[in-house]
Amino acid sequence: MPTYEYRCIQCSHLLEIMQKITADPLKLCPQCGHETLRRGPGGGIGLHFNGTGFYKTDYTPNIAPDSNLTKPPGCCPCGKNQTSCEK
Repeated sequence: MPTYEYRCIQCSHLLEIMQKITADPLKLCPQCGHETLRRGPGGGIGLHFNGTGFYKTDYTPNIAPDSNLTKPPGCCPCGKNQTSCEK
């Protein structure tokens, strides 16, 4: 449900009310009792998507290990075989 901001034209009382989108706007001010409330834009609602089908879960790159990038066993950091590496 969205949050709507109401302000009374008579007494300038400000309040926020959660209402259904289809609900009629409030008119009666709880502060002064006049029917002078006016609905303005509210803060809205926050959305949080769970499950698959959303950016966090579906657009993460799946990087498979590249066989060309892995060094065979026995290699040292210089790229040569350990037996031919000068220490």
